[in-house]
Amino acid sequence: MKSAIGDGMTRDDHSAVSNQLYASYATGKDVQAMKAVVGEEALSMEDHLYLKFTDKFEAKFIAQGPYQSRDIFESLDLAWSLFRAFPKELLKKIPKKHLDTFYARRTQVREDFHQEETSSTP
Repeated sequence: MKSAIGDGMTRDDHSAVSNQLYASYATGKDVQAMKAVVGEEALSMEDHLYLKFTDKFEAKFIAQGPYQSRDIFESLDLAWSLFRAFPKELLKKIPKKHLDTFYARRTQVREDFHQEETSSTP
């Protein structure tokens, strides 16, 4: 897969985004397991960020609907929307040049994602 991703094939940030998604999701699943043992009250603020990320990653990124068409560029933008829940310091798999380029960038995907989040809150 590595030979088919990156600048000139997909986008320069593709590999780093993929690595960060896997790392953040794995951490989130570990936190879910820990929550079952120690309870939600014992979790740190950082743990809560990973729980929120994991829920949104599963609901918005993995559970793509059967009639939803999303290309790789939209998927990368969606991943960045999910990453913005974290402070930059927790995105350790992403080089600074990609953080500088994509972290603060507002896209339609991010705006749609945020709108869904606020409209589902009572």
